[in-house]
Amino acid sequence: MTGEHRPAATVTPYEDGPLLLRGDFEIVTPDGERIDPGRPTVALCRCGRSRVKPFCDGTHKLIDFHAPAGRQNSRVDPETD
Repeated sequence: MTGEHRPAATVTPYEDGPLLLRGDFEIVTPDGERIDPGRPTVALCRCGRSRVKPFCDGTHKLIDFHAPAGRQNSRVDPETD
């Protein structure tokens, strides 16, 4: 062990696809009710069209969903705004 801090869970956005959630995590509803993921790695819907939300069911492929894999720059440019 090198002393490197490892997060309990990681979220990986996939280009034009879901967010992959891996590790020790808990998913809860806004009311605090636990949602059983059923496995240690889950794909979370980003397109909003999944029939099994919050999980991905692959619908993003059918609707031509697009989203970046990396960090999206959300800064507003005061020169163009």
